[in-house]
Amino acid sequence: MLNSPRLHSEIPPSASRVESRRSFPSTDATLSPKDIYPEWLGDRRFTNLHGSRFAYVVGEMARGIATPQMVVEAVRAGLVGFYGSAGLRPETIAEGLDAIEAGLGKGAPAWGANLIHSPQQPGYERAVVDLFLERGVARVSASAFMTLSKEIVRYSARGLSRAPDGSIGRSTHVFAKVSRAEVARHFMAPAPDKLLKELAAAGDITPVQAELARQVPVAADITAESDSGGHTDNRPAGPLFSSLVQTREEVCTEHGMATDLIRIGLAGGIGTPWAAAAAFQMGAAYILTGSVNQAAVESGLSLEGRKLLAEAGPADVAMAPAADMFEQGVEVQVLKRGTLFAMRGKRMWAIYKARESFEACTPDERKFIETALGESFPDAWAKTKSYMQRANPAELARAEGDPSRQMALVFRRYLFFGAQWAREGDAARLRDYQIWCGPAMGAFNEWVEGSLLEALENRTVKQIAWNMLDGAAHITRMQLLRATGHDVPPSAFAYRPGLFE
Repeated sequence: MLNSPRLHSEIPPSASRVESRRSFPSTDATLSPKDIYPEWLGDRRFTNLHGSRFAYVVGEMARGIATPQMVVEAVRAGLVGFYGSAGLRPETIAEGLDAIEAGLGKGAPAWGANLIHSPQQPGYERAVVDLFLERGVARVSASAFMTLSKEIVRYSARGLSRAPDGSIGRSTHVFAKVSRAEVARHFMAPAPDKLLKELAAAGDITPVQAELARQVPVAADITAESDSGGHTDNRPAGPLFSSLVQTREEVCTEHGMATDLIRIGLAGGIGTPWAAAAAFQMGAAYILTGSVNQAAVESGLSLEGRKLLAEAGPADVAMAPAADMFEQGVEVQVLKRGTLFAMRGKRMWAIYKARESFEACTPDERKFIETALGESFPDAWAKTKSYMQRANPAELARAEGDPSRQMALVFRRYLFFGAQWAREGDAARLRDYQIWCGPAMGAFNEWVEGSLLEALENRTVKQIAWNMLDGAAHITRMQLLRATGHDVPPSAFAYRPGLFE
């Protein structure tokens, strides 16, 4: 097993190296800068507050791709883990929380769950927040929010209290995943007075909690999501991170808050030690990984889906219509290599924009649609209608007399099932798998090629994270040597992955 002098532990290392690693001797024997340890990367206040060893978050991947087992193993490895609860029924989420607590114990630190903004599902957000508060889930990663909802404010405010020293304490922590400064502003600022008054009047928070919420940000941890899998604005990391840093200064000045109240982490495109080191060098309080964890042993993705991911290169991704916001033209970034999902989804969108109904489509378009669906359009509509009668009768009523809307709902059903087939490993629908994926996956595959991490069975969240963190520490030290006058050759920045105990 691989022993790195940077990944130290209270337990003395006892195993020998499996793979040798290039070391760089100092050009001046009298100058020997201290080593850089992975525990030192990122914001110490982050790790102290959330109870993790490293400033590294294993991000939530929707509909259970980030499984309870992934969360448990992440926390055991010294990371922060988020359960991919978005899109799951509340009862399914509750079962996942049971599994996490069984693995870690009640009240364990360094884990949380996902709350996705769901305006198209009335009552869903409230039901999930009720569950999180009832079960004492101390951390929530808020995603897909364009503005604040009453429920995310309720969750944030319910954990506020006045400490004996007069400071404001939190027992509920919001991690806000954002890709635009205008969205970040909502989370960096105190909650709007109107929402706080409504929540207090309804008895959802106390007057004291409402008053405290007027003095602190809704979210103290802001995750800058650059080019990533799933919903993404494809933003480059550098400009996005600097934009949020400036936004933090402006918001804190406006509201009279200390800028140190808000930590900014970075996600998207982080699949190698070089990307991780760059994020920390920019000042990221923590990093968050997503795509690379989908191929991990603990992932809720099927083995067939994980094999497709392991073959991807950095350019093997594409944008495709999103099932939840198809009519609005919203897209998600998905794996392109080995599937037809992105191509088929885009053509469905083009047909939807050009045709008023399935009957108005050309013979070639109708053939394409039914081939992709794997059944006739009338059969697909009948199944869609049956589901909508249970899930959203109001939307079904609007669609009954609108052939265009019917076509959109059928297309949305196909897009939704693409992700379901990928999770279940339906071999008959392999080419229709929807796997959210960013370029970080391909970069990771290139980096680990020929190493022990190339094998899927070795890709645990611990091995992925520890190799990236140890590599980032090594690269940071090389840069420190270079910045302090040493002649460091390019080869010194190489880092070979291996397996840690």
